[in-house]
Amino acid sequence: MGFAAIGSSSSSLRALSLSNPSQRLKGAGEVQNHQPAKLTLPCSHKWRMVIAYDGTKFSGWQYQQFPPTIQYLIENALIRITKLDRKELRLVGASRTDTGVHAWGQVAHFVTPFTYDSLQSLHAAMNGLLPPEIRVREISPALPEFHARFSTKSKTYHYKIYNNPIMDPFLSLYAYHSAHKLNPAAMREAAAYFVGKHDFSSFANASHNDRLPDHVKEIFRFDINEMGAVLQLEVEGTGFLYRQVRNMVALLLQIGREALPPNVVPKILAAQDRRELAKFALSAPPHGLCLMSVNYDHDILKPPEVGPDISFGRTHQVSKCGFGDMLLPASKKGFPNLRSWYQGAPIT
Repeated sequence: MGFAAIGSSSSSLRALSLSNPSQRLKGAGEVQNHQPAKLTLPCSHKWRMVIAYDGTKFSGWQYQQFPPTIQYLIENALIRITKLDRKELRLVGASRTDTGVHAWGQVAHFVTPFTYDSLQSLHAAMNGLLPPEIRVREISPALPEFHARFSTKSKTYHYKIYNNPIMDPFLSLYAYHSAHKLNPAAMREAAAYFVGKHDFSSFANASHNDRLPDHVKEIFRFDINEMGAVLQLEVEGTGFLYRQVRNMVALLLQIGREALPPNVVPKILAAQDRRELAKFALSAPPHGLCLMSVNYDHDILKPPEVGPDISFGRTHQVSKCGFGDMLLPASKKGFPNLRSWYQGAPIT
C-alpha cells in the first residue's frame, strides 16, 4: 500500500537544522524557564508526536478535565512548557481511543508561533511533567499540510486474549481472559469475512462525537496470531467506527467458542443494523485493545526544508571506570600500591 507506519517502530525521518542561527530558539531547558522568545514569522510551526500510554486510569483520549483524559494531560504539559493556551496549541490526535484502551503508536500534532533549534529539551520536559503511564516516544517537525487525523491512511489495532483456565496476573490489565477453549481456525475463517470494503453499521455503537459518520470502511487485514496462551488479533483498516474493533472481537470470541458458525459474519454485515449484532454478542472489554500504529503516505511525513532533528529522547551514559583508574599513588605518598596487593604481591 505504500504507507509509512508511525508507532510500530521508530521513524527514521530527520529534519535539517535551520541555516540561520539567529532565527532559531534554544532548547526547552528547565520548565520554569522554558518560554522561548517569540519570533515574528509569517506562519506557525507544526510538530508531530508519537505517544504511548497505559489507558487503565484514564477516560480515553478526547479532551476532558475530570476524570482526566490523555489529551487533557498532554495539553497541560504543553501549556506549562510553551506558555501558550489550548487555542494556540491546537492539539489534535489521530485516534480518539476509548476509556481503558491503550496505545503504543498514537500520533498527535500541535502548533507554535516559534521554532526550536533542538527538540530534545522539549521532549524531556514533556515526559518529566506527564504521569509515568503516558510517554511521548518521538517529537518531530511536520509539514504545514500534515494533519494527525485527516492525513491518516490506515490504523493498526491489536487485541490480546489470554486463553487459559487461569489468568496471568501480569497480563490482567492488557489482555482479556477467556477461560473457554477457543478455536483459532474458526476465528481466522470468520475474520476473513471482515477484510475488504464494507458497511460496518452493524458493528458501530452510537457516538456523540461523530455527526455524520461514514459507515463504509476498508479493512486490509485481520490476522489471528497464536503466541502460547495469548491470541493476538491484529486488524488494519482505513479507519474504524466507534467501538467497531471491540464489537468485531466480541463476535469472533463467540465464534471461537463454537457458539456460532464463521459464516454468521456476512449475515450480520448485510443487516447494517447494530441490533443484529446485539442478538449474539456484546462489546469486548477495552483493556485488551491497543492502538499500535497510525499509517501515512511517505510524502506527508517528509520533514520541512528547515527545522530541528527529530527527537527520540536523550540517552544517558555512565563513564566506564577501569581498575587502574582507582589505584592510589605508589608508596611515595605513603599509600600502598593497590595493584601489587590485588595481584598477591607483598605490599611495600
